[in-house]
Amino acid sequence: MFVLGLTGSIGMGKSTAAGLLRRLGLPVHDADAAVHRLLAPGGAAVSPVLAAFPAAAAADGGIDRRALGARVFHDAAALKRLETILHPLVRKEALRFLARQQRLGADVAVLDIPLLYETGGERLCDAVVVVTAPAWLQAQRVLRRPGMTPETFAAIKAKQLPDSLKRRRADVLVQTGLGKGETLRRLRSIARLAAGRKGQAWPPRQGRPQALPGIRNGGTGNGGQGRRKTQNTAGDRED
Repeated sequence: MFVLGLTGSIGMGKSTAAGLLRRLGLPVHDADAAVHRLLAPGGAAVSPVLAAFPAAAAADGGIDRRALGARVFHDAAALKRLETILHPLVRKEALRFLARQQRLGADVAVLDIPLLYETGGERLCDAVVVVTAPAWLQAQRVLRRPGMTPETFAAIKAKQLPDSLKRRRADVLVQTGLGKGETLRRLRSIARLAAGRKGQAWPPRQGRPQALPGIRNGGTGNGGQGRRKTQNTAGDRED
């Protein structure tokens, strides 16, 4: 089974790309959805989060995500504490997903993780697809979201690995802004290429996974691991 990582900064088109990969029939693990489940009533993160942030309790027994976000957004120490709780639980969800897809005989499985590089998630992947767009288009997409301000947008970007570094570390780049039809065409090509490769990332073992073929050495920006990089352009006017 070949494991594709999918990531990108806010407003780059990752959610739309994930939806198109599902449309192509690929199983996709949504890390954001996993966080929502973990913070919902009965979720595995509820007790430890309430122990750390009791004011985030929701009336239904889960976590009030809005209150929790307000508590940690401008407090680096609090955010780090929350990440220490959530990230291992989110990783377990991803591992369960991969194990299930392997049992089901999937040729390709996709990990849709916004903070993939920030959390070391690329080590679970045979190749990473990074969606990107010009800064002006990214800002246009994000600032049209309800309640979004330039200050909040800047603060969110500051907490993410810069797009320039994501692009340097990517195995495959998908440039967005050319329309969903072009995005679908390019993602179909990437999916077919991945399906023709034998993955090495899952189950976890010593050594690095193989990259997609026909690409040059990436060198710097790959953590010295010798991962490779190629560029595929694809369009996506959506967020």
